[in-house]
Order: sequence, then C-alpha cells, then structure tokens
Amino acid sequence: MISALKTSLMAVSACAAWLCAWPAALAQSQHADGRHGKLLLTGGVSSVDGAAGGGLTPWALTGTYATEGQWGLSAFVTRLRTQDYGFWGGGLTLSGDDRWEISLAHQDFDTGATGAALGLPGLHLKQDVLSGKWRLVGEALLDSDSLWPQLAVGMQLRRLDAGGLAPTLAALGARTRDAEFTLGATKLLLGPRVLVNGTLRWTRANQNGLLGFGSSNSPARSLQPEVSVAWLLRRDLAVGAEYRRMPDKLNPSALGDGLAADDWKDFFVAWAPTKTASLTVAWADLGRVVPAVTPRPQRGLYLSVQVTP
Repeated sequence: MISALKTSLMAVSACAAWLCAWPAALAQSQHADGRHGKLLLTGGVSSVDGAAGGGLTPWALTGTYATEGQWGLSAFVTRLRTQDYGFWGGGLTLSGDDRWEISLAHQDFDTGATGAALGLPGLHLKQDVLSGKWRLVGEALLDSDSLWPQLAVGMQLRRLDAGGLAPTLAALGARTRDAEFTLGATKLLLGPRVLVNGTLRWTRANQNGLLGFGSSNSPARSLQPEVSVAWLLRRDLAVGAEYRRMPDKLNPSALGDGLAADDWKDFFVAWAPTKTASLTVAWADLGRVVPAVTPRPQRGLYLSVQVTP
C-alpha cells in the first residue's frame, strides 16, 4: 500500500511539473482561436466514464471550452489505486455550441488478489463507455443571477469484457452490455464562487458496470442520486466533494452479501493553469468491492490529467 501510494504521489509530482512547464505561448494562443470561449474550469473535468463533470459523476455542463458557435476536443488519462485494486482509464471528448457532447472512454480494472482468490489470477475487467449529453435549458454561467439551473440529459452505452469472470456473471443473471440515462442540474453561484450539481442516473450497473448489469434477482434499472459541490478558490483552482449512490443489484446472491456494493465518494482538487491542460487529484472511497474476498473499504489516490488542444 505504501509503495503504491509513493508511486501515485510521484506520478502526481511529475504531472504537476509538466503542467507548470507548459509553454506560455500556447496558453496565450488558445484564447485567440475559435474553440476556447469559456472561462477556466467551467467545462468541468473528465469523469471516469468520459462525460464532463467531476471525477465520479457527470454534470449538466458540456466538456471542453467550446461555447456557442465553437467546437472543442479533449483527452484524458485517469489512474486510481486502492488497497486491493488498480484502475486505469482514458478517453476523448468532443463538444460543440455549448449544447452537445460525445465522449468515448476505456477502463481497465486490475482485480489483483481478488481475481487470484477466485481462481482467475491476472484478471482484468475492461469496459468501453460511449456517452452523449445534450443541454436542455439554462446557462450555468450567464444565468448565475437566476435560481434556474442548467439542465442536461445524457445516455451511456456500456460494453464489458469480463474475461474469465463472464460465466460467473452470466450465472448471476448479469448482462455485459447495457445503456443508462442521466438527468443533471448544475448551478453556479458567482458570489460565493460555488458550483452545485445534482444528477439522477437510471441504471442497473454493478460497480459502475465492472461487474455487469443487473442480476436475476434484480433485473430492472433504478434511479440513483449523485451530488457534487465545488468551491472556486481562484480562477484556476477548485476544491470539492462528490457523492454517488450505487445500485446493489447483486445483493443478495449465492454468496449472501458477498457482492454487496457501497456508495462512492471523493474529495478533490482540480487545477487548470491554462485552458489546454488540467490536473485533478482526489481521495476516493469506493466502499467494499467484492466483500466476500476483500471485506475492507477500498480507498486510494485518484489522479486524472486532461488535455484540451
């Protein structure tokens, strides 16, 4: 655990140094092109699933810095290491007119000792997520003096490659492909410089889809709330927290509560020295993941780098 933490901290330091060394000329030139009309951090960052928002949950904001009449592209890489598991993710986001967003993300979850205990040493669970988002009404920034938030709907198409775990998931009635839907509301309060977001997700994803979708005992989708709060300490720096309610479709199962899912949460710091790059560091708490084998809560350092050329 200490070794993994040191490795993550070294990665954070390296990324921070890279961001500080980003050429100033590039930071100035991006203001002049037609793809960066928004203010710093007002497009959020890339979530683990690719959609713009916080690290764990999508917001009603569209990604990149593209505003009306503009388009933008961003790429991200995410790393999370807990006591017993490892996660890598990455993807691309395309958005336009401050109205729509399309993203594609790939996730690789290293099951570590849990996979070995299940007779599947070296097991990696891999998931692809194709997301779309459409802003319905409201302008989080322009309507900051109004009580009405910015509203957006989203859809995510998920495909899981469970490797050697696929027969077990099939026996539990968990599918490996599914769609889920979101409705997000984001409000930016310029006075106190606080952003508040609430999202409702209609889903049946087990552990965000890494253990499939639904089960024989609980096949239907359910509405799950997600909440984010961010405080802009200055124009390029924000701190905040997120909470994401997780469905518990595999509990109970043949393992009793051995596949129970807990809610996810984090505390984060997001830094955007320019509109071309940002760094997000968080302490994430995923709760128990397969508690039949690893009963302790899974917590660790979350690191994400996003580039917007």
